[in-house]
Amino acid sequence: MLDMLVVGGGYVGLAAAVAVKQAAPHLQVMVVEAAPVTAWKKDTRASAIIAAASKMLEVFGVWDEIKPEAEPITRMIVTDSRTSDPVRPVFLTFDGEVAEGQPFAHMVPNVAMVGALRGACKRLGITIRHGVSATDFKTEDASVTLTLSDGSVLETRLLVACDGVRSKLRDMAGIKTVNWDYGQSGIVVTVEHERPHEGCAEEHFLPSGPFAILPLKNNRSSLVWTERTPDADRLVAADELVFEEELERRFGHKLGALRALGDRRAFPLGLTLARAFVAPRFALAGDAAHGIHPISGQGLNLGFKDVAALAETIVEADRLGLDIGSINILERYQTWRRFDTFRMGVTTDVLNRLFSNDIAPVRVARDFGLGLVDRLPKLKSFFIGQAAGTAARDNPRLLAGEAI
Repeated sequence: MLDMLVVGGGYVGLAAAVAVKQAAPHLQVMVVEAAPVTAWKKDTRASAIIAAASKMLEVFGVWDEIKPEAEPITRMIVTDSRTSDPVRPVFLTFDGEVAEGQPFAHMVPNVAMVGALRGACKRLGITIRHGVSATDFKTEDASVTLTLSDGSVLETRLLVACDGVRSKLRDMAGIKTVNWDYGQSGIVVTVEHERPHEGCAEEHFLPSGPFAILPLKNNRSSLVWTERTPDADRLVAADELVFEEELERRFGHKLGALRALGDRRAFPLGLTLARAFVAPRFALAGDAAHGIHPISGQGLNLGFKDVAALAETIVEADRLGLDIGSINILERYQTWRRFDTFRMGVTTDVLNRLFSNDIAPVRVARDFGLGLVDRLPKLKSFFIGQAAGTAARDNPRLLAGEAI
């Protein structure tokens, strides 16, 4: 019988397996992933990794492998304008360091991060089963029995669902969610530009939604381009000339000529918050527990916070000889993470509603607020610390760079 079975082989699921197995090598841990074994290599997206999350990856021993592909965010600017405005005034700027030589975040290609975590799984002896999905599970007093799509059955003391915002396991467990659709979609694409970005990230607030430019290696940037869903679908389906013309209108000419690289995809945006994070011998982590708007770039990092808190809860219980799947143990994890998740969900929801419109009085008020924050260095430092995850008082040890 397994001690912990993780369903979902993305970065959150892999990190959860590594965190527990590294701290408690005697525990038997397995990951089940529905996608084929090479599917992760086709992911062209990149993610923002905050300083606290990179500390956890250092503890895992994978950050040195990831770092050559990571681009530090050295500066961030915020503008508020219309697409047709000839000038985009900068209302707010942030220096990118939380400490000398320590950026508040890095942009990391997903393929580099997942590859490094998969390597850690291999070194630790964690089995990853590919090409099978969960079809049912049954909870007993001392274990959970999981049935897979190939007819095989696995038994474990704890089942961890990291199977995404449309989690089937969450539904099977009977956990309800609070959710609504924003009527927006996020277009994710990588662009190559003529001039260097010098590590500067930009967030352009436009009436249809935020347009984020995030720096990558080699004169490239990752875009998270929010549009109303019908417009996003039209842009993704458009030919290359139309798409790049619309892209240039929003991106501007400051970095010279632009060229979109690879596939472009649109993802529907909404807010999904699980009403519970745990059930007997069952826990949610990552997008299965919470799906938020990308306006703050915190989605992945919330998942890594889940990983750090869940792993610490499990490992400490195991060291005390307690049952790691007990609901009493798992409720500590839920208490630790649910308020922070709810707060971030509400924050992103309010920000999106506040900035994704063209109402004149609202525009004046928000621009005044941005300008005020820009003139208060201590407040800006506080916001950067919060964004980097280094200012939280109740951080799990992994996010402080400490082994469990």
